[in-house]
Amino acid sequence: MNRFVGLILLAGTVMPVSAQRLLSLDSCRAMALRNNKQVGISKVKQDVAMNVRKSARTKYLPHVSALGTYQYTSRQIELLSDDQKSTLSNLGTTTMSDFQNGISKATSVLPMENIGAILGAMGLSLETLKMASGQTLQGLAANLNSLGDGLVDALDTDTRHLFAGTVMLVQPVYLGGSLIAMNKMADINEDMQRNSAEAVRQSTIYSTDKAYWLVVSLKHKQKLAEGYLDLLKKLNDDVHKMIDEGVATRSDGLSVDVKLNEAEMTLQKVNDGLVLAKMLLCQTIGLPVKEDITLADEDAENIALEETVKIFDETTAMYNRPELKMLENGVQLSRQLTNVLKAGNLPMVALTGGYAVSNPNVLNGFQRKFGGFWNVGVLVRVPIWNWGDVMYKVRASKGATSIANLELQEAREKIELQVNQNTFRVSEAYKTLTMAQSNIACAEENLRTANIGFKEGVITPTTVMEAQTAWLQAQSQKIDAEIDVKLSQVDLQKSLGVLE
Repeated sequence: MNRFVGLILLAGTVMPVSAQRLLSLDSCRAMALRNNKQVGISKVKQDVAMNVRKSARTKYLPHVSALGTYQYTSRQIELLSDDQKSTLSNLGTTTMSDFQNGISKATSVLPMENIGAILGAMGLSLETLKMASGQTLQGLAANLNSLGDGLVDALDTDTRHLFAGTVMLVQPVYLGGSLIAMNKMADINEDMQRNSAEAVRQSTIYSTDKAYWLVVSLKHKQKLAEGYLDLLKKLNDDVHKMIDEGVATRSDGLSVDVKLNEAEMTLQKVNDGLVLAKMLLCQTIGLPVKEDITLADEDAENIALEETVKIFDETTAMYNRPELKMLENGVQLSRQLTNVLKAGNLPMVALTGGYAVSNPNVLNGFQRKFGGFWNVGVLVRVPIWNWGDVMYKVRASKGATSIANLELQEAREKIELQVNQNTFRVSEAYKTLTMAQSNIACAEENLRTANIGFKEGVITPTTVMEAQTAWLQAQSQKIDAEIDVKLSQVDLQKSLGVLE
């Protein structure tokens, strides 16, 4: 038996005991900000806006790009016609034929006897001259034909295979102010995402506080319901004893039983609501929904309240509310968009430079090989007529700016009203709490005297139950008033944009 007990104790020391996680309001806020998906999204949006802004800065710098192409065509470009090619290829034959025709005409004018006499006087015979001239003319014709063929081959383009490439540098000089406006828009967008992230942060803290104080409220009401149930159980036992002794009626017992059942049902509802509220809080702060948690304020006798409340005015909200800052960013973006559109009616100037290469090339005659050259230039674009397109767009953009300004003014008016309402609500919550605290003293004294009268037999069970119900309502009102003070303070801080 002792060994069995020892094994049980040893197992109890080895097996892990699951302890509840104790959380304060600050730790819940920190966990919510660390695990909330919307907060993570806002951080990514800030990174995106930062990269967009860096990208806009690069537009001031020269950009270099390379382009290469290959093209095959079914036919090539011909610099010579077919007749011209034939003429050049037979240049020698044609020339010699014309030359021989010229000799034939000369011999028709001067008789061969005279030519022979002349050649004889020179020591030459006519047959020798004909033989020598024939051989020379044939060689000259062949050389001319070869020269013509070479010229035809040299002018053969063979452009069916075309290779080309270029490297180009473009440096913007003046783009009508659109480049400056686009960079300002990138800066404003980055600021807008920063304000959006702050709005998400405050919204996350706000929802966390709501869920936290809901759990605290239900936990206090659970204790209250349990205390009320204990009072009814004691009263029920006393009434049934009195019924057994004949000093109370069965109707009194049934009335107490009904109240007891109602108290048990109320406690069950509070327990269910507490479980669901803890699930909501766990989901908000990034814990598993079934995590067993305990809040630092749920076991306190009284909820700690700030004795002094900082006094703010509407000006604080105008400077701190991220929603207003985002609307102001929207107005600024609309104005810069108008400047971008105005640039459509202004000239644009850019410097260009680069290196181009092609195969075939004509840089040194026609060559079927790669050849290239450098180039620099100035590109100027001057809009002349666009049928008022830019003017209409500028007018539309100015209209959008006016709408954004009106929305900003409306938001300021609503926020001013919201601040005043929440300030009034905080004041009223403190007044309600003061009255609830005074009601508790009366309810407790009423319950004490009712219990004494019941013990003395001068007060009926119904009167005791009424005193218990009044005590329950006073305690519940006190809890609601304390929670309302906390939530009204949170609402006021959020409306002022100072929720930390």
